[in-house]
Amino acid sequence: MAPMGDNVVVSNMELERLLSMKGGKGEASYANNSQAQAIHAKSMLHLLRETLDRVELVEGREVPFVVVDLGCSCGSNTISVVDVIIKHMMKRYEALGWHPPEFSAFFSDLPSNDFNTLFQLLPPLANYGVSMEECLAANNHRSYFAAGVPGSFYRRLLPARSVDVFHSAFSLHWLSQVPECVVDKRSSAYNKGRVFIHGAGESTANAYKKQFQTDLAGFLKARSVEMKREGSMFLVCLARTSVDPTDQGGAGLLFGTHFQDAWDDLVQEGLISQEKRDSFNIPVYAASLQDFKEVVEANGSFAIDKLEVFKGGSPLVVNQPDDASEVGRALANSIRTVSGVLVDAHIGDKLSEELFLRVEHRATFHAKELLEQLQFFHIVASLSFAQ
Repeated sequence: MAPMGDNVVVSNMELERLLSMKGGKGEASYANNSQAQAIHAKSMLHLLRETLDRVELVEGREVPFVVVDLGCSCGSNTISVVDVIIKHMMKRYEALGWHPPEFSAFFSDLPSNDFNTLFQLLPPLANYGVSMEECLAANNHRSYFAAGVPGSFYRRLLPARSVDVFHSAFSLHWLSQVPECVVDKRSSAYNKGRVFIHGAGESTANAYKKQFQTDLAGFLKARSVEMKREGSMFLVCLARTSVDPTDQGGAGLLFGTHFQDAWDDLVQEGLISQEKRDSFNIPVYAASLQDFKEVVEANGSFAIDKLEVFKGGSPLVVNQPDDASEVGRALANSIRTVSGVLVDAHIGDKLSEELFLRVEHRATFHAKELLEQLQFFHIVASLSFAQ
């Protein structure tokens, strides 16, 4: 029998320190596996621009216009969306015949995020002495000052009333922690035999829902202090279309099928124990529109300008859909990009490699089914201060 994985269980306190998308520029890195997010974000740009049009402009302001991307990760997507936001706001100033202010962009994520790779992707700063027309045409330069802000967006990150636009995409479904009862053998919510809540018991799903709503409440409370009264916020996170929280939709297919089976393979082959598998849970919750709306309304600080479920499409981007091996590799890389750091910490690098090889093998065998069925839906929310 092969040796059991002997790494310690990742505690909830360690999650914030560890959680990050896969850094660097390797095959499984976020930088090379975030094309689907880019496609989904592009399809929502019209909704983002509607949010930006609600921001109240001030003529002759002497302080910078501040944009913050929360959960920025380490790829080029965050840079692209900040560029869209700032160029749109510059055009709004131009349409009014007003001189635009300076712009600042803060890229925020957990301290474990690969900020080095992100900042290497930043284009050079344009000369602020040039005209607005030159700034708008400077595709190879950025027209804003940039800085990183490490920390959890479920708490305060920035000074009070300092931010004009908050943007967060594909991040709020990540919980601040796995609910403690989910890994407690004495609890009715104990998620025995599973590494995700898809198909789990009602108590387990309710524990995840409660954690999501607690986290979102913390997020909104922090933003209600940091955002300017005339500002706006654009949020995107994973959604489910079922009223049943144990049916996690696309997230369920991603984490609750071949990924789950690969963990079971390791148990059956004696590479890890059942307890080792059962003590690992993906801290993700795909919320319903009602889950989200309840928190915003309970917070009371924000008016809901738009709240809808948006079909994002498949998380798999492949050049040759008929190549089953490419589909299998794409699924394994997609999961590894977002959860690989946690898996590595839980069972070690070598067993993690074995796990994702099994994911790839299983996904290759089910390639056609994955391409047909794996679809993501997103909650899209546009919020401003309640009058």
